[in-house]
Amino acid sequence: MAYACKTMASPVGTLTLVASDAGLVAILWENDDPRRVPLPELVEEPDNALLCETQSQLGEYFTGGRTQFTVPLDFHGTDFQKSVWAALLQIPFGETRSYAEIARAIGNPAAIRAVGAANGRNPISIIAPCHRVIGSNGALTGFAGGLPAKQHLLALENPQRSLL
Repeated sequence: MAYACKTMASPVGTLTLVASDAGLVAILWENDDPRRVPLPELVEEPDNALLCETQSQLGEYFTGGRTQFTVPLDFHGTDFQKSVWAALLQIPFGETRSYAEIARAIGNPAAIRAVGAANGRNPISIIAPCHRVIGSNGALTGFAGGLPAKQHLLALENPQRSLL
């Protein structure tokens, strides 16, 4: 089964939007490692309704007009990964959480490293806001889109946040 895809320009680089019949499957970064989010064949569908709506909502987000997304999501991963990704969706706009806080939120406080690994494989970046997860000391940590993109997204959501 092939998935529909389209690309869009954004302030954090070109994004590839990917959808199944059930919902949005991925938002991939310009230089994303294909092993991070394994996908079947992708078919370019620039007029796909879900992908167009996703592009519209992301555009509103990047211009400061949207704080929540309403497109249907179709996560593919292990049960543990899905629990981490569901926890990401609970982080309010403009706020951050540590890996330890996510581990506690999913009921597995010892799984900090596993939470980090699942966070790194989050297929639906930005909408499932893995950029809102930071180190326990407040430091920005690894991010599939690169730390400058993470810093940009956090500053977009909370301009008063010190990111140095």
